[in-house]
Amino acid sequence: MTIKTTNKKDRLYTDIEIFGQPDLWGSVYQLLLSEKEKIGEFLKPLFQLKNLQIILTGAGSSAFVGESAQGFVQKNTGCNTKAIATTDLVTHPDLYFQPGLPTLLISFARSGNSPESLETVKLADYFCEEVYHLIITCNKDGELLSYSEVNANRSYALLLPEASNDKSLAMTGSFTSMLLSVLLVSDIKNIKNKETEVGRIVNQGNLILDNAKAFKKVATIDFERVVFLGSGPMLGIARECHLKLQELTDGQVICKHDSFLGFRHGPRAVTNEKTLLVYLFSPIHHVYKYELDLAKSIALDLRDIKCLSIGRPEDKALKPFLNIDLKLKTSQELNIVPSALVGQLLGFYKSLELGLNPDNPSVSGAINRVVQGVTIYEYPEEFKK
Repeated sequence: MTIKTTNKKDRLYTDIEIFGQPDLWGSVYQLLLSEKEKIGEFLKPLFQLKNLQIILTGAGSSAFVGESAQGFVQKNTGCNTKAIATTDLVTHPDLYFQPGLPTLLISFARSGNSPESLETVKLADYFCEEVYHLIITCNKDGELLSYSEVNANRSYALLLPEASNDKSLAMTGSFTSMLLSVLLVSDIKNIKNKETEVGRIVNQGNLILDNAKAFKKVATIDFERVVFLGSGPMLGIARECHLKLQELTDGQVICKHDSFLGFRHGPRAVTNEKTLLVYLFSPIHHVYKYELDLAKSIALDLRDIKCLSIGRPEDKALKPFLNIDLKLKTSQELNIVPSALVGQLLGFYKSLELGLNPDNPSVSGAINRVVQGVTIYEYPEEFKK
């Protein structure tokens, strides 16, 4: 699919990378199928360890991969699983690493060169008596990948297809491909049974992308704040959408995220006449009841707050500016992957609407593709074991 976004002959990287994701997901699935035996050989003995804890980690969008996947990884593996950002682990490793428990650290990294990612694996090696590393990365030249090669006896690196290594500033294909990867890896023994489900999310992704003109129209609305709401695993997707729109508009649009129920407890105060609500609805009907109650209450607001509703058949009471029915299946966890495209498309088109370059929207240079200016300090001796 080709969308003309500028007068330039060539398309922007962000454009190409957003619209290339459904094909990328198919490639990721085929890669994991080909590595099924090797991945299984690495993970099977770990999952049999008594009291194994799994830590999902990364920085920024890579951290949100873990946040989105945490519940499903825990359910699939039966192991206590936590999503903890590298930016927290680097400053407070003693609060998160439990030396007496065997630990599987799953690191997500687009470039594999972020200072916090590299320091986190070193801290895990120091604090944990028994630690293993699963590294999911998009860059064949990244330092994190090199680390796994040096420590091959207790590490496994999953290098995703080259197309996942976004060239633009914003993580798009890298985010969704790493998220898809960890969801499939956590249930690797059943991956051959996931072909239909992968095909379904490819169709859902294409359905969202087919609404590109509608998203472009949404971007013309005079909104200054956007709130993304999601429940359970979709909360992590809401957080990623929040970041995507905010960074692609260089902070000119202020974004927030929350759960539908949590939004009632104070955060709803952020809404005003120039707020756009984005509802990322759950496929689980029990959950959807809570979500719909909140959305309907907002629809009654006299300030006529605009909204987008994603995932479910349109409910006229919400008066959505755009509704996309993804025909969600309650039994399939991969549903969360395509919803990330919503924040990407909104960010991309709003960036263009504001006259920015989505490939490099930070006018001041404060935000870079790989974080800059982070100094790693040796952890204080008095806090070490």
